[in-house]
Amino acid sequence: MQKVIKSALISVFDKHDLDLVVKNLSNYGVKIYSTGGTYDFISSLDVEVTKVEDVTGYPSILDGRVKTLHPKIFGGILAVREDENHLGQMAQYEIPEIDLVIVDLYPFEQTVKSNASESDIIEKIDIGGISLIRAAAKNYKDVLIVSHKGQYQELCNIIEENGCSTDLETRRRFAREAFGISSNYDSAIFNWFDDNSMSQLKLSQCEYMPLRYGENPHQEAKFFGNFDDMFQKLHGKEVSYNNILDIDAGINLIREFEDTTVAILKHNNACGIATRSTLLRAWKDALACDPVSAYGGIIVTNRPIDREVATEINKIFFEVIIAPDFTKEALEVLEQKKNRIILVQKHNNVSKHVLRSAINGVLVQDRDTRIETIDDLKYVTNEKPTSAQIEDLFFANKVVKSTKSNAIVLVKNAQLLASGTGQTSRVDALKQAIEKAKSFGFDLNGAVMASDAFFPFADSIEIAYKEGISAVIQPGGSIRDEDTIRYCNENKIPMVFTGIRHFRH
Repeated sequence: MQKVIKSALISVFDKHDLDLVVKNLSNYGVKIYSTGGTYDFISSLDVEVTKVEDVTGYPSILDGRVKTLHPKIFGGILAVREDENHLGQMAQYEIPEIDLVIVDLYPFEQTVKSNASESDIIEKIDIGGISLIRAAAKNYKDVLIVSHKGQYQELCNIIEENGCSTDLETRRRFAREAFGISSNYDSAIFNWFDDNSMSQLKLSQCEYMPLRYGENPHQEAKFFGNFDDMFQKLHGKEVSYNNILDIDAGINLIREFEDTTVAILKHNNACGIATRSTLLRAWKDALACDPVSAYGGIIVTNRPIDREVATEINKIFFEVIIAPDFTKEALEVLEQKKNRIILVQKHNNVSKHVLRSAINGVLVQDRDTRIETIDDLKYVTNEKPTSAQIEDLFFANKVVKSTKSNAIVLVKNAQLLASGTGQTSRVDALKQAIEKAKSFGFDLNGAVMASDAFFPFADSIEIAYKEGISAVIQPGGSIRDEDTIRYCNENKIPMVFTGIRHFRH
């Protein structure tokens, strides 16, 4: 099934490196057909090239919307070379055989990202190019399809090493990549028209980053996405599956805070977080929350890191550190550990939707981007929280939103004291948080409590009050809310409802 390339159709948007391919083909006497700007480019190389319109008898029309869409082009691509009937029709209608098709599509996705006008985006929907790709890929037994410029070098290697011929396995592999390109292209167009309404799930991602392994060493894993678009990796080993989950949790937590904040995460939950006037103080107080769990965790902050802060951070072992920037001196300190992953976060733009595999399908939901404000608070008790308590309540509510359910968070002076995470009852989550806070010497008197969902009974409020908790924030919505409110009123505990639940399963 070795096929010699005798003719090629070339129609590309991006001409970069195309000269290498064209010259290689020309050296082997391959007849080249081309269109528009690609024809002009090839001609400028002093390489003989035939205009597609000289084959079809039709010029490029409708402002270039129709160039290659003609039976003489698609017949030359789709004809089965071993079929006598096909060969007879090609001779009858003077259709030339086309053995190689090279296409680089209009940059639709890049145009969308550039905030172009709707008319400009529409014009970047490739019709002829995508049709050429599909036709050539379908007939891979006879035709080689090069569907993106990233394949140019491999094509040159094939031409030079195999005397301008290809085997069936190579053509089939290129066809597989071509259908990957076309399906991704169509998905991008659909998603733009759909405007993220989730009317259908069209997920297509060509770029991926290989990972060392999955959650455990026996599991293979990849990250499909453009990691480098959001982060600049300055140092360290390859990012792992679990690293990415923690990184995702970390950046979604830190984006809630505007003042100088440091968060330390372990297994997707914050084990330490504090907001302070200086980054060094924020680091020390975040670490004080749980210095045991901080070991091997990830650190994320919303401020650049200097040498002083880096020196303190360097005293513990951790996997990943993320910041908007690092000074040269800070990197000299942090890079002392060869495997430590150091990331500069370029932006806070995350996808609107969250996807998760489940059973034999995929769950899709809007990302929980709701941030409660003072206008969302409903004061349900006689006692009203002070301004200082309100600040701590909002701090706690932001942390509990990013904590695995059932979740309880205890905060004092913009510092996490402890949290109860992933428990099967809210009382258990509260007890876990109280025990943990005490184990690290925190005084709970004057602390506030946040819950990711309503309290079904007043028992949690009673336990918290007896430990010194002074104010509570929760969504409300239980049929026994009045029991909880009554207990707060009897004990002069200010409690506010947000009306917004923040489950995180």
